[in-house]
Amino acid sequence: MTGRNSAGSKSPARGRKRALPAAEAARIAAIFARLAEANPEPKGELRYTNPFTLLVAVVLSAQATDAGVNKATPALFALADTPEKMVALGEERVREAIKTIGLFRNKAKNVVALSHMLIERHGGKVPQTRDELTALPGVGRKTANVVLNIAFHQPTIAVDTHIFRVSNRLPIAKGATPEAVEAGLEAVVPEKYLLHAHHWLILHGRYVCKARKPECARCLLFDLCKFKQKTA
Repeated sequence: MTGRNSAGSKSPARGRKRALPAAEAARIAAIFARLAEANPEPKGELRYTNPFTLLVAVVLSAQATDAGVNKATPALFALADTPEKMVALGEERVREAIKTIGLFRNKAKNVVALSHMLIERHGGKVPQTRDELTALPGVGRKTANVVLNIAFHQPTIAVDTHIFRVSNRLPIAKGATPEAVEAGLEAVVPEKYLLHAHHWLILHGRYVCKARKPECARCLLFDLCKFKQKTA
């Protein structure tokens, strides 16, 4: 992984739109117009009750499925839905509550540690900037982007395996790394679609444009897709 896109050039500057040939710009706009028409208000699948429980759920979802996290968190959040309650609960009880989730020991440690830090540095509130979020234990760029997007309605794009695949496959923005794809998408997705682009691409990759066997026959983007291995 080099941090460059597939063409070998540096990732485009964040926040700066890239000029595209008219036909390509129209194709990308049409992709998002169709996704928006099919699902005007896309939602994430993690269950949460407030920005703090969203943050915890996203931290727990690393290398785990949303469904698996959703099975474990209701009982946890019933006991601790604020940083103060999570600290009071303690690492051992958090660990017990999430033991069905992969890497649960380290995640329990991070959840309690980030709760401490939220209290000490942010008055128990979830911060609304990427830098402040990524300073928390267990919170990487992707997690921060999810929280900023869902909890605070910022037009961020959290590139997971689904978005990485779909963006390179259609393609919308090619890149050799998640950050390159993130920057590429920010540069080419029309402004009015940026807020929900994250969810549309994740859901499309999870349920239609699957890794091993994309379901091209029922894809609403079939005629806009340039993937050479499209199935009939």
